[in-house]
Amino acid sequence: MRRPIEIRRAHFPGRAPIESYGNGGFRFADMSHRGSLLMLPSGIYGWGMVEGDPLTVENFQRVFDEAADIEVLLVGTGKDIRPLPAALKAQFKEHGISSDPMSTGAAVRTYNIMLAESRSVAAAFIAV
Repeated sequence: MRRPIEIRRAHFPGRAPIESYGNGGFRFADMSHRGSLLMLPSGIYGWGMVEGDPLTVENFQRVFDEAADIEVLLVGTGKDIRPLPAALKAQFKEHGISSDPMSTGAAVRTYNIMLAESRSVAAAFIAV
């Protein structure tokens, strides 16, 4: 008897550089993911954000849950840079995380460099 297809929440249990991005998704670790991503110390997670969604504290809860292992969070805000709201910046500061918003392309390139340097970096990439 065949098992039914099991749909799980997108999660890659490790750290990996982004190989490419665009067309609404990302390639990493010889896999592809359509949609946005959170790149955290515990792994890579699908993230339900789309370009233009509000950047709220609630949308970054998983980041705050892992704050002890994150020094820098790169926020890829889509095609264009968007400033982080004051309430979100304050939460990052309260958790000891330095946050840096930039376009998703710039964030991907910066993340790959910092990851290669074994820095305590995390990233939130909104798909473009």
